[in-house]
Amino acid sequence: MKKVEPLEAILWSIALPGFAQLLSGSLVKGILFILLEFLINVKSNFNEGIMLSFLGETVLASEKINYQWLMFYPCLYMYAMWDAYKTAQGKVKKYSYLPFAFGAYFVTIGLMYSPLIKIHHFLIGPIFLPILFLIPGIIIGNIIASILKRNSKSST
Repeated sequence: MKKVEPLEAILWSIALPGFAQLLSGSLVKGILFILLEFLINVKSNFNEGIMLSFLGETVLASEKINYQWLMFYPCLYMYAMWDAYKTAQGKVKKYSYLPFAFGAYFVTIGLMYSPLIKIHHFLIGPIFLPILFLIPGIIIGNIIASILKRNSKSST
């Protein structure tokens, strides 16, 4: 296995799940993540949803997206990112997976509510709302990790 810096691993995982695994020499895992990403991407019409959302057509993006398939994406994406970070970091801190896991949960919740939540009659849509939900997911994951670390220190 090749040594990859944690930031480099995260950034390549953001670009495409599986890239960091390929860089670190985990070829089977990297190829599996890439194949799963392509499968979910194509079946969910994700790229079309991204394009329409960036063009301001969030209602049309919401209609084009296949939510049943896209709901797999946050877990795959965040797990591939966690795996890349964990592999690059070597020995990881206790509970450091929680921001990634809660990020996946909250993005999935954001995706479920994306056809409903509007700001001033503007639908935020299936791309931007889940991204916004990632922020509280990471924050809550970090808070819970801090509480668990503090409690495990005080109980020893």
